Amino acid sequence: MTNEIIEFERAVQTQMARVMIGSAHAIRALVVALLARGHVLIQGAPGLGKTLLAKTFAKVMGGDFERVQGTADLMPSDIIGVHVYDESQKKFEFRRGPLFADVLLVDEINRAGPKTQSALLEAMEERQVSTERELWPLPAEFLVVATQNPYEFEGTYPLPESQLDRFMLRLDLRYPEAAAEHEILARYGADLGGATPIPTDLRVADRAQLIAARARAAQVHVSDSLLAYVLALVHASREHPRIALGLSTRGALALVRTARVVAGLRGSDFVAADDVKEVARWVMPHRLSLSAQAIVEGDSDTSLVDSLLGTTPVPR
Repeated sequence: MTNEIIEFERAVQTQMARVMIGSAHAIRALVVALLARGHVLIQGAPGLGKTLLAKTFAKVMGGDFERVQGTADLMPSDIIGVHVYDESQKKFEFRRGPLFADVLLVDEINRAGPKTQSALLEAMEERQVSTERELWPLPAEFLVVATQNPYEFEGTYPLPESQLDRFMLRLDLRYPEAAAEHEILARYGADLGGATPIPTDLRVADRAQLIAARARAAQVHVSDSLLAYVLALVHASREHPRIALGLSTRGALALVRTARVVAGLRGSDFVAADDVKEVARWVMPHRLSLSAQAIVEGDSDTSLVDSLLGTTPVPR
């Protein structure tokens, strides 16, 4: 039997593998977010290919692509757009900014100020922009892919909880395996141009295939016991002594929606607890605010997620 979700991921993996090496896990996370209609925050040390991953994914997805570089002087109007007076028509007209692209890459989002970061809140949640008492709808497949370096704090503005909660998942990039890194050096080491080239002939993902994959994911069954397990995880995060702020209802929905996609990727018609555990490491960590004691004692958001997964009973 044909599985549209598996076929869609295979098509995306094939094209992105022409650029990205050893990134199958990261590409799967992006596919899961796309099918579940969520935004992605890519986090990792400098030089691990965060921007290249986002740019290549946008290229494969097709549609309009825009990139915004986060800086301290970046203003909301630089993202949303601005009203300009048209002398010929004797009125102000709205000139759209990069926010109106199908895929928006916000590079180093934590270098933009809080006011500029907040300009994305309405767009990410409601897929629209309100300005000067007018509502401007965003593209149907509007997707925000943001990157940040969590190890550099000078000149950065940590994303507030409300902003983090609007990212369906956070993808943590780590150093590549030795074999993958060797292949990267062998493939791109002779390119003295500096930037890793993205082939112009990358095949764009079929929009009909995307719609079919989403429809298939919506048909994946989620039992009442599985919903109870998700809620148990959510409530455990809210009651954990080392967590000051646990998962929101939006976070619980993200767990269910992404678990549907992951279940489809393994060819199943129903969601299992293992599917929830797999996506929990993408969906939960960035939504947890650690207590002062946890921070002092060196706990991390990922270690607390592992603790929650290890102590929350799994339904039969």
